[in-house]
Amino acid sequence: QVQLVESGGGSVQAGGSLTLSCVWSGSAMDVMRWYRQAPGKQREWVAEITRSGTTNYADSVRGRFTISKENGRNLMYVQMNSLKPEDTAVYFCNAKRYPYEFWGQGTQVTVSS
Repeated sequence: QVQLVESGGGSVQAGGSLTLSCVWSGSAMDVMRWYRQAPGKQREWVAEITRSGTTNYADSVRGRFTISKENGRNLMYVQMNSLKPEDTAVYFCNAKRYPYEFWGQGTQVTVSS
C-alpha cells in the first residue's frame, strides 16, 4: 500500500514563503503533482514533476512556486514564494505510477493579508 504524507503547511502573511514536502513509500513514481482545494472550490492542479524531472505549473503559480524532488529519497517539494491570500487552501500531494494514482491527506496553507 503506497502512502503519501505531506508536511510543511502553516500560516503566513502575504508575500511570505512556505515549503511543502511530500514523502511516499515504495518505488519511484512516473509523475508527482501538487493540487490544492480552497474552501467551497474544486480541487485544482498546481504543479507537476515527471520522473525525468520535467516540470509544469498552473498559470496562477508560475514564477512563484517551484516544484522539485530528491531522486532516491522519495521526497518531493514545492517552494512557494510571494504567497497571496488566494493561495489559501489545503494542498495535496498526488502520485501516479501508471495505471495507479495515490493521494496524500493534505496540509493546510493559510495566507493572511
